[in-house]
Amino acid sequence: MSWYYENNLVEELPEDCVGFVYLITNTITGRMYIGKKLAKFSKTTYKTVKLKNGTKKKKKIRGKIDSDWRTYYGSSPELTKDITQLGQENFRRDILFYCKSKAETSYIEAREQFSRRVLESKDYYNGQISVRVHGSHILKT
Repeated sequence: MSWYYENNLVEELPEDCVGFVYLITNTITGRMYIGKKLAKFSKTTYKTVKLKNGTKKKKKIRGKIDSDWRTYYGSSPELTKDITQLGQENFRRDILFYCKSKAETSYIEAREQFSRRVLESKDYYNGQISVRVHGSHILKT
């Protein structure tokens, strides 16, 4: 099952995309889920290096790897259950916003959840809204 952005198939994320806010829609019932997904995960590996004095030391190497965004279907247990029962072909995945920072991703996800009143309706799979964003992280973007 593919992702769409403005009705166009998404095969790759934009270069400056840190994450995105998405909408998954059950095409049978019309029920929806608003969520966020990061484009890359942090990964730490260790490499053994030999120092000038002959001793060995483990060196921490930090990097980024692609996340599982291509195959991701949200974190809602109820949504996951419906996808298993009804099949992925009965769900549409739309990217609503590309985001340039983790803070922006969290903020826009919460903004969309509150503005759509996801907790006040059975039209959404969302069962909670969790967000912690500092204003300075949003204002500088």
